[in-house]
Amino acid sequence: MEYEKSLEELEKALQELRDDNKTIPILVEGEKDREALRKLDVTGKIIRFNVGMSISNFCDMIAQKYKSIILLTDWDRKGGYLCTMIKKNLESRVTCNTKYRKIFAKRSMIRTIEGLPAWINTLKKKVD
Repeated sequence: MEYEKSLEELEKALQELRDDNKTIPILVEGEKDREALRKLDVTGKIIRFNVGMSISNFCDMIAQKYKSIILLTDWDRKGGYLCTMIKKNLESRVTCNTKYRKIFAKRSMIRTIEGLPAWINTLKKKVD
């Protein structure tokens, strides 16, 4: 793996995510994901999916409040399933941005949002 290139792409994506998150909420799976994004200085609205609602009820609530979201589920099997189901349920009601999820999946050797801060620190050490 090209550590320097991965670190550059991750940091660029994180900066774009921070900028987009000033006006567009990020949807994550759980509280640990939210905490990880906060550690990475993502300061905008972050919505947790894991609040005890069905996917369809959750999506109805999102569609009533937002025109656009950044969908940032983990890139493991469960996260992939959630991403697909949420996108399907929000289709034609809410714009779902999955760009960051794809970049993080491609440029990291981890499978979860909560592991991103540690992964970025590891990359920084390997590059130095």
